[in-house]
Amino acid sequence: METTSRVAQPAAAEGGQQVPSARHTVDGYLLASFPWYGLDEAFTGPRWLMQVGTAADGAVEHGSIGHGDEPSVRSETVAAADAREKFAVVVTVAANPSRRSADGTGLLEATSVSSAAWLAGVGLLSFTWPGQMDHSLRDDWLEQQTETAWALADDLAGSAWSTLSLPVDGVPTPFHYRESEFGWVLAGSTPEGVHVGAYGRGMSAYGLGFAVIKDVAAYA
Repeated sequence: METTSRVAQPAAAEGGQQVPSARHTVDGYLLASFPWYGLDEAFTGPRWLMQVGTAADGAVEHGSIGHGDEPSVRSETVAAADAREKFAVVVTVAANPSRRSADGTGLLEATSVSSAAWLAGVGLLSFTWPGQMDHSLRDDWLEQQTETAWALADDLAGSAWSTLSLPVDGVPTPFHYRESEFGWVLAGSTPEGVHVGAYGRGMSAYGLGFAVIKDVAAYA
């Protein structure tokens, strides 16, 4: 799914690692034509904006909202990081069919549950650092892992995924769910015309519920 970020990427720390505490403005979220989802009211911890993505015609197509501890880039060899960080990020993706771009020059890709699964998988990777890997090799590692995340998202019926039922606006809803050494990823659809993906670690996915965000500006 080809999208671009409408807001700035998180500020980079030494070594190219992202700094999640570089907050983003709410402007992009307010331009969306679809409802945003987050964890439901059972979650009482911090909530924070991340970034939105736009389609080729400039329309807001997806975005992420974080819950819990703002994650740092984690070395897979540092088990203590799991004990410190407890977070879940909810990704909302507009459910769009394949359609003409605004300028009529081409087709925009359709979005699907696989789109949400891929965005969630790549999102989890963005906060993972292979501790024994030289920094110069990280781009190659990320490219390989991103391709793997896409292959997994493109095969939601495969053995890597199980089915998990979680409430969406109070209604039990089936999600595709998988775990890895980096954390967990899930994806499903809602009656509100969007697909929902999520990823996290240190916070069990089994107790989560999702709901439409009534006022996304309150998270800014």
